[in-house]
Amino acid sequence: MRVLVAEDDRQLADAIARGLRRESFAVDLAHDGSAALSKAATVSYDVVVLDRDLPLVHGDEVCRKLSAADDPVRILMLTASGAVEERVEGFMLGADDYMAKPFAMKELAVRLRALMRRASRSRPLRLEWRDLWLDPGRRTAGRGDRVLELTNREFAVLEELMSDPGQVVSAEELMERVWDDRLDPFSNAVRVTILTLRRKLGGPPVIGTVTRAGYRLE
Repeated sequence: MRVLVAEDDRQLADAIARGLRRESFAVDLAHDGSAALSKAATVSYDVVVLDRDLPLVHGDEVCRKLSAADDPVRILMLTASGAVEERVEGFMLGADDYMAKPFAMKELAVRLRALMRRASRSRPLRLEWRDLWLDPGRRTAGRGDRVLELTNREFAVLEELMSDPGQVVSAEELMERVWDDRLDPFSNAVRVTILTLRRKLGGPPVIGTVTRAGYRLE
């Protein structure tokens, strides 16, 4: 899942990014409303974590523009106030969820996953394919009765492949949805991650390579 965190407090933004990356999210940062709109226009984010008091372009205006788009992104709005009036205003602007600062990182991660399930209700809480299983909420995965010890990237790649088994996912799509804008576009990170994931999954092999197209479960 790829998330944009729009927060002008750089220390808090970095802390949120670190926490979400530990939960296997791919996180980009924007420190003002103009940068948030620019990034959202070029990257297909699953959710935007939006601070309400952003400089340059206020968070309210960012929320209005993103929610009015042809393909609106899910928005979780952050504010320093937990007053009912503030929450109501946020929802009226188009926000899908609302959290007051300070907040627990675990709760933020749970709410982001809940927003994604709401966006695609057909997606089950636990993904299964043959003897593979993956629980995004608990961040556990396994094959049969064997629990897999996966890195955050390996877990996120497996989650993408299991979200639509049999569908080919290109390396470019994996780079966009699993990594973030810190990744060198010429990196071999996707290929290396697939190799280590295959090794950990063991036999018989389940991740196939489709020449000049990408990867899929098969």
